[in-house]
Order: sequence, then structure tokens, then C-alpha cells
Amino acid sequence: MRSIPTALILLVCALSSASKEDERQTCRNIPGSAGYPTSAAWSALNKTIGGRLVKVVPSAKYCASLPGGACTDAQWTSAVFRGTIPGAMNTVNWEQGYDLSPPSLCLRNATTCGQGDVPIYSVEAQSVVDIQTAVKFASSNKLRVVVKASGHDWLGRSTAPNSLLIRTTGLQNSSFTEAFFIGTENMGSAATVGSGLPMGVLYQRAKANGKIIIGGTAATVCAAGGYLQGAGHSAVAPIFGLAADNVLEFNIVIASGELLKVNSISYPDLFYALRGGGAGSWGVIVSATFRTFPTFDVTYGVIDLTASSNAAAGALAAIHAQHMFDLEAVHGSQYSYYTSANINDALFQSDDSVGNDMAMGSRLIPASAYRNAPATFGKMYEELLDAGTFDRRLVGARTHVYPGAHWVLGQVAANINVSSAVNPAWRTAKSLLTLGNFWTDQTPLADVNVLRRMFQTTQLPIVEQVTGPNGGTYSNEADVFEPNFQTTFFGPNYAKLSGIKSKYDPEDLFIVPLGVGSERWDQWGLCTV
Repeated sequence: MRSIPTALILLVCALSSASKEDERQTCRNIPGSAGYPTSAAWSALNKTIGGRLVKVVPSAKYCASLPGGACTDAQWTSAVFRGTIPGAMNTVNWEQGYDLSPPSLCLRNATTCGQGDVPIYSVEAQSVVDIQTAVKFASSNKLRVVVKASGHDWLGRSTAPNSLLIRTTGLQNSSFTEAFFIGTENMGSAATVGSGLPMGVLYQRAKANGKIIIGGTAATVCAAGGYLQGAGHSAVAPIFGLAADNVLEFNIVIASGELLKVNSISYPDLFYALRGGGAGSWGVIVSATFRTFPTFDVTYGVIDLTASSNAAAGALAAIHAQHMFDLEAVHGSQYSYYTSANINDALFQSDDSVGNDMAMGSRLIPASAYRNAPATFGKMYEELLDAGTFDRRLVGARTHVYPGAHWVLGQVAANINVSSAVNPAWRTAKSLLTLGNFWTDQTPLADVNVLRRMFQTTQLPIVEQVTGPNGGTYSNEADVFEPNFQTTFFGPNYAKLSGIKSKYDPEDLFIVPLGVGSERWDQWGLCTV
């Protein structure tokens, strides 16, 4: 038998290995793929859902199509207005394809405009059937799917290039009851809320029913959307706990297209995951039912202090840290403009000011840090502010350091035994520290990329002087470049969540950046890695 050169054997083996690797990789269909839906298929989908399939464009391109060729400043910065644009995000940088090759940008008043990170089509859902039809169409055609309620999303999870968007903005139903049953157990007063209903509307409906619901202060956050799936902090959390602690039931369309009623006795594992297991990873929420509580009057206020230097600001932060527990006995949370109001009115906003470019980072600050070393907060804040001056050498850039949302402990800590996917770091935290790095359309792309990564490269090492390494955070207000998101976002819960994901979404139809299962996919959620 004639001998075969060793080099040739190695080459054949290498080619065979590469072929097997290619066979293992799975990619979704995009325009140009052999399996991408034809125009006729898209038309048929549109007909099936009553004409509610729309082409999606970035917000700047949408504005350019208006009479006069532009949005007004008031429109551009209005979250309510941006909510009428299927492709719009409240933070506009999530519409931009900075990391595409070449980058695809659509800047306000620019002469050229790419599609960026914006989906191609959107199903503007008005019913469960619309959602089920969209999910089945996406699954059978191997499409990238994203889900959006309002676009109030700091991690860009509700937008993606070459994707089909399922938008639930039209689901704004609500109903209130004094007796909500899970099986035969009366859970008390509750509200069932459509996943597209914004807090600004919900608070007023709750007030009309003499109730308050656990929610945030932003007008366009949807209580039954990503807010809840991330855990859901609130100014009333010290009294009632997190939003995820107070949800009783979900109606959700999962990857198979089935509509499931999910609660503590029906699909309890999925019920566990939906409460804190991350936005956009589990299906399309149709509605959620929350506990409600009798509304009440509050005194609320905002104190604005101006410091003459970063050192002075740090000194104020140290003094503030020493008094972090002053309101603990009454389950108080901290803001401050002195007036009296109903709690629904105190939390209500008619709109949110948005339309900027910002990359966010955050950490939950343990209560022990305030108790044991309040002076270190002064040093931390001073160094963060000093680091922010570096941004001013970048064109059009600035940094905001938020002293923290002091909404935790109290009932949040008392709910430590609630079985849910909420990161246990919430149960021992006193505040949430958030930092925002901003830029403008005039900022060069190289500077933008510095700012997008500044939390990891510059700010987190400073914050860790207080929190220590391996801290946890709120996945809804975090950094999309978190390298260890599995533990930072989900703590010890990730392995359990991954198993639940495989059970209800075995093909990973619902993949979002830094969501459960995302490590199996490339940056765009298009091909497995």
C-alpha cells in the first residue's frame, strides 16, 4: 500500500475538523440567506395579522420623513413621542450599529442614514393571536427576534440588526380586583396589566381604584415588561418589596407559540425565571398580575446641593453615607422637594426626557459598606468625579455620577426567602449606584467607543473600592460590556435559569445581550459560537 505524506494526512484531518465545526454552527436567516422569507411570505404574514406588519427605520430617518423633514427638539426628546416610532429607542445610541463592519449610523439631520441596529420589520401586536403568529413565523423561518414594549431599555435588548420586532405597545389593558385567586387561594387585591401599559397611565388608573402598584418613576416604563423581569426597583420598595416580589401571575407566549398562564402552581419554574431572570429571554409577556395596596398620602421632596469642587462633593457624599439609615425605621426612600401629595401623584410623570446617547454602568452597594466605612464613599465619589473630567477631553462628552437609588433594604431584605430569580445581592444592598457616560452626534466614533467602555476601564475599579470585587447589579440599568454578567446580574441563580431556558426555549429564539443563554451566540444573536 502506497504511503501518504504526513502533511497531507494532517491537512485532511484539519479540513474534516473544520467541516464538523461548520456543521455544529447554527445561524439565523438574514436578508440574502437562502431561507430568508420572500416578499410574498412577508405579505402573507401581514395579511394574517390584519395589516399590522410595518417596515422599521431608525428614529432619525423617521423624523426626516415628516412634513418639514425633521422632528422638533420637543419631539426628539419625548419618550411618549418616540414610543409612536417602532424603531425608536429612548437612548438613541442603541439604534446605531457602532460595531458593524463597516459601522452603520443614522444620526439626527445627517445626509446619510444606515439601518444600524434597528430591526427590519415590526409586528405591531394588538392581540395574543398577533403575538403567536409572529412567534411561529419567526421560529419556522429561523429569524432573529426582539421584543419591545416602550424602548426604555439601557442595554439595547429590544433592538437588533436583521431582526423581526414584536412590539407590545398596543397591549394597554388593565383591570382591578379585590380578590385574585391562584387555584383556590385568594391572593387579595390585584391588578392585571397589559405588557404595553406605561407607568404614567397605570398610576392614574390605580389611583382611580384607590390603589398603588409597585413601579418606577419613569413615565414610559411598562410595569409588565422588562422592568419586572429585571427585578423592578421602586421608591416604595422598602415598604412593599421589589416588583418581582409582588407579581402573582403572567400570561406569556413562549417560543413554541403556546400561550401559558404562569404562576406558583402552573409552570412554577418559569414563574421563578420571569421574576428577576432577565428581560426578553423567556417569551413575549401579554400581561402580568400584581398585588395592589391601598393608596396613601406622602410627603416628598428633592434637596439640590451644589458643591464648589469635586473634593467638596466627596465630603458631602461621606456625610450622606453616615446618615443612610436615618429613614430605615419608617421604610423611607430618598429623594426630596417638600410638598404633600398622593403616592400615585408623587411617582407620576407625564413624559420622560430622552433622545440622548448614553452608556450606563451600575453596582448595588451593600448596606455593610455604609455601616462599616461611610468615609470611603467620599473618596469614591471624588475619584469618580475626577475621572469624569477626562471625558471633557472627548468631543461632546460628559459623565453623570448618580449618588444612588436608595430604595432597598426594608421589605426588600425581608423578602429574602421569596423563591425567585432575583439576584440575592438585592437583599443585602442599601443603594444602587449608576453612572452615565454621554456623547453627541458630533463626538468622533473613536471617542464614542472610549465612552462606551469607560465604566469597565475607568469607573468600576473606583467603585470596587467600596463594593469589593464581584459585586452584583440591576440588570436593567447596567453595562452591556459586563464580562461576567452571569454572576453580576443573576448571582448564584444562573445555572438554574439556564436549565429553565433550555426547557421552554430549546432553540434560543429569545436571545438578548447579556441574557440567559446569550453566551451561546455571537454579539448579534445571529450565529452560535
